Amino acid sequence: MIDFESLGFSFNIVLFVAAAAMITYAGVKVSTLADELADRTGLGEVVAGALFVGASTSLPGAITSVATAWQGFPSLSIGNALGGLTAQTLFIAVADIFYRRANLEHAAATPVALAQGMLLVALLSTALLASTQPGVSFFGIHPASYLLPVGYVFGLLLLRNVHQSEMWKATVTDETREEISDSSESDDPRSDGKLWSLFAVYAGLTAIAGYVVGESSIALVSATGVSQTLFGTTFTAIANSLPELVTAIAAVRIGAVGLAVGDIIGGNAFEILFLSLADFVTPRSIYLEMSPDDQSTGLFAMLMVIIVLLGMMKREKSGPFNIGFESVSVFALYALSVLVLFV
Repeated sequence: MIDFESLGFSFNIVLFVAAAAMITYAGVKVSTLADELADRTGLGEVVAGALFVGASTSLPGAITSVATAWQGFPSLSIGNALGGLTAQTLFIAVADIFYRRANLEHAAATPVALAQGMLLVALLSTALLASTQPGVSFFGIHPASYLLPVGYVFGLLLLRNVHQSEMWKATVTDETREEISDSSESDDPRSDGKLWSLFAVYAGLTAIAGYVVGESSIALVSATGVSQTLFGTTFTAIANSLPELVTAIAAVRIGAVGLAVGDIIGGNAFEILFLSLADFVTPRSIYLEMSPDDQSTGLFAMLMVIIVLLGMMKREKSGPFNIGFESVSVFALYALSVLVLFV
């Protein structure tokens, strides 16, 4: 194992930035492959965002949270997980800026997207409730850490059912882009096996880069004395969330608004599982380490997601600064969520 702290402060900054750049590069590749796989599997863009892009682009964050928790930096691990939720929800507002036809929440509003958001709120509520009763354990692990992955899998099955159901439909407007899920319309000559292989390679690169981000974060926290919670919630979380930003912007630029939203909300749902994974590698419950600042970050994330969902229901075509009211609110809430960490 490499001792990152012995490499020095400056070199760890270089490693941190280089790993973040690798996550960004691989995230672009993953996004392109996921869009093609969405068409071929017939799952639809939003479901593909949850299954393919959401999980794969969350790999670096998962590696970071597990590695830092295992090495005795639980606050850094928690900050990375919860800070990723606020950062990635912020990226929906950023992507809204790049989608000029209408507000992103108007164009991407679907029953599946709304169901994804509600799944995210349910999982996050479970994690925050666990922090109020952190001493409860089952075979040394908090019951919530067993419940979260089960709830996530159940949620994916629910998303598939909602996608296939005809019970709810979003009204189609001139600004709505309908999903295309017909493999016969694909222009990519590569085989399914080739696409899946490339998808696995680039997802693996993001995982390796995530490990480097985690190790360099530990070294930088130790060298600077900065709060683990502050560093994890801001720098580490943003570095690991860059694939969501890149893939969301790339998706809206090609008109795949469903994939942009599915990537971020689906990634956020997977992000909550970081706490469950970290709980299995710490000597005591990870929820015992959740500070009031962490709980505030989680609540800010929940409020931001709820506002996005309300925006999808309202379906405002335009708003302040040529983006939706919900995007303006999300920008303000993210700034406030970071500000409270300094108070």
